[in-house]
Amino acid sequence: MKVLLINGSPNEYGCTFTALNEVAETLKKNDVESEILWLGKKPMPDCIACNHCRTKGGCVYNDLVNQTSERMDEFDALIVGSPVYYGGANGRLTSFLDRLMYSTPGSKLEGKLGASVVSCRRGGATAAFERLNMYFTIMNMHIVGSQYWNQVHGRNPDDVRKDEEGLQTMRTLGQNMAYLLKAQKSAVDSGVEKPKYEEKIFTNFI
Repeated sequence: MKVLLINGSPNEYGCTFTALNEVAETLKKNDVESEILWLGKKPMPDCIACNHCRTKGGCVYNDLVNQTSERMDEFDALIVGSPVYYGGANGRLTSFLDRLMYSTPGSKLEGKLGASVVSCRRGGATAAFERLNMYFTIMNMHIVGSQYWNQVHGRNPDDVRKDEEGLQTMRTLGQNMAYLLKAQKSAVDSGVEKPKYEEKIFTNFI
């Protein structure tokens, strides 16, 4: 069992990392492997709706999105972390996720566990949190919750480390994630079959 934690902050070891690392440490204590992927500081191209990924495979921008998509079979769950910018997740992360979710075959994501984590100085956390969870619900993934919405508060990592409830929320998320991953494994080992889905129907609202 392995979890990929995506750090969408431009600061590699900032507030978002502090929250994600708290989850990672809890996963480790529960015998679940994890890896934190930092998206870096370079510009992240948006999806340009060229459909290259549907016709030729892989995103037309051959960057970290394709590298991550190719490794998706290694991971049983995703946790996505973002700072809050103007009440929402930051642009680099949403550009990354737009392209990752669209270009990765659904079979690589369906049934996996997902969770989002946000960090903010003061307000806007729940709006950003809801925005990120949208990725999981449309990809047939299962959202893992915690004792509160997954958010930490502070201007810098030292502030976040003082947010006792926020860090506890991260640890509870890690415990729930580990438990559900083990439950999924137990189900498979017991012969419980994964859902078999109908062919998708696409309609337009005109």
